Amino acid sequence: MNKVMSRTPQPQPRPRHRPPTRHDSRRPGGAPPRAPLTSRTAPARTPQSARTPLSPPTAAVPGQRPTDLFADRLLAVLSGQRPVHWMLRHTAGRAYDDLARLAEHSPLRTRGIRPVVRDIGYFVPRTGALEVFARITAGDRLRAMAFRLEQGHDLRWRCTAVELAPRTP
Repeated sequence: MNKVMSRTPQPQPRPRHRPPTRHDSRRPGGAPPRAPLTSRTAPARTPQSARTPLSPPTAAVPGQRPTDLFADRLLAVLSGQRPVHWMLRHTAGRAYDDLARLAEHSPLRTRGIRPVVRDIGYFVPRTGALEVFARITAGDRLRAMAFRLEQGHDLRWRCTAVELAPRTP
């Protein structure tokens, strides 16, 4: 006897513990399946002493000196582009308090033209310390900023003092 079913089979219900699979033609397909490691394809084991040492991590912008980096960071805070707490981990001692006091009035904020660092100079009073000055321009206005950087035991540079030249009337 040949039995014919008149109803179409119901699809199996989806599990309720995970979301449905996304079928989007714009997304690339998955990675090809990996072949299992065999003795021929397994990497050769070398002793730790024979391995080449890893290179130290590089900065986000290679070749940028700490003087340039901190001048840009301080300019962003003092012009109102970034909040003061953005510099919290990059300052030490009373520098954060001085920076917060200076940034209250956004002394380097201008209308229209963004201020930029025009020139940077520095003096090395001792190993691990830099005294830096920066000339900042915004249009036809020129301002001066000075700050001190000290290198900690962890070899990270931190700002320890910040000053701005008073505005000329």
